[in-house]
Amino acid sequence: MTSADSPRPHTMLAAVYDTPGPAQNLRLTDEVSVPFALSDEVLVRVHASALNPIDTKTRAGRGVASGIVRYPALIGSDFAGVVVRAPYEAHPLQPGTEVYGMLPVPRVSGSYAQYVAAPSLSIAPKPDNLSFTEAAAVPLAAMTAWGALDAAEIEPGQRVLIHAGAGGVGHFAVQLAALRGAHVIATGSAHNLDFLRELGAAEAIDYTARNFEEGLAPVDAVIDLIGNVHANTGSRSLGVIVEGGVIVNVPSGSWPEFAAEAEAAGVRGTHYKVSPDARVLEQITALIESDQLRVVLADTYPLERIVEAHEALEAGHTRGKIAISIP
Repeated sequence: MTSADSPRPHTMLAAVYDTPGPAQNLRLTDEVSVPFALSDEVLVRVHASALNPIDTKTRAGRGVASGIVRYPALIGSDFAGVVVRAPYEAHPLQPGTEVYGMLPVPRVSGSYAQYVAAPSLSIAPKPDNLSFTEAAAVPLAAMTAWGALDAAEIEPGQRVLIHAGAGGVGHFAVQLAALRGAHVIATGSAHNLDFLRELGAAEAIDYTARNFEEGLAPVDAVIDLIGNVHANTGSRSLGVIVEGGVIVNVPSGSWPEFAAEAEAAGVRGTHYKVSPDARVLEQITALIESDQLRVVLADTYPLERIVEAHEALEAGHTRGKIAISIP
């Protein structure tokens, strides 16, 4: 099915919410219209999605909630599934192709649903060695880690401190920084220290046992995945960066005074916000298929348990990602 007039279902099952608030506001409905693929968009039958912190923030009325123009809202950025309609006959992603990708939510409808219409430059063929649930856990987190390291201009031999190294973005950032030849120092809780070393961290710091900055030699860069929402982690990080070094802050709204504090400390500071990019995703795919990059799933929930999944992510201390299977 490649043409625009091929048969398609009219409605689909999805998890939506009618007003911002707690996880309990999420509900299932089978009355959501299947998105219509336009221009270069590919229609994908979704087999799995995944949760990211931006999902829970947006659902609660923060994050990118200001971009939602109507309710009920359908969120979720990550997806993995099978192409059911290509935009034209010679398109590289033909029906039957297993793909994964990331949606620019809320500009488009999200992936907590049975179908998504995704721009061609937002998706890539799924890694052959990953299941759909594993693949769905990759795009947003791995591309965020990739972009944050690019923003920091990480080079071989540099010392890089990565906060929350066992989390969704963090566990990719640790691996990718190590692959770039950096000396990686990662923070995490006590039960994740061995895990961080397995990912490639040369040093793993238990932030619950001591302040991470105590006894830490200066670093060239910090990948800040926490900000100041916990124990002023971001501000304290400035004191361990060499003069002229860099700090990349990722979580939106986590450190309002970030720019001013970084400048005062003589450190180059930049936020980072990810965007879908099939070219980067294809490079990530190559690393996954060559067993150089692994994805870790904390748990997988069926779509009907989306409320529990959101609550689990908000409880914190998730190792890796939480995936959602779509019936």
